Amino acid sequence: MPLAALADPADERYGYHMMDGGWLSMGFGFLMMVLVIAAIVVVVVLAIRWLGGPGQGGEHRAAPRSNALDILKERFARGEIDAAEYRERRQALEE
Repeated sequence: MPLAALADPADERYGYHMMDGGWLSMGFGFLMMVLVIAAIVVVVVLAIRWLGGPGQGGEHRAAPRSNALDILKERFARGEIDAAEYRERRQALEE
């Protein structure tokens, strides 16, 4: 048999060679494409978070807790309490 006959696409024995997988291979190819794109997105997001440092949203840190005296000062500054109440509560906190 000549070599040209082995490469003939019309030969029924070989079908469409590697392209003859039907819906199953198309589904697997699509799934692999989605997985590769998802992996790339995950790597990019992790790289951005890592390069951004802790202040750029990589870590969610709680604000430092204010002590009671700081809260009292803030309430007095906002006008929620008057000077007499401020002094009274400050004295109670400092005991």
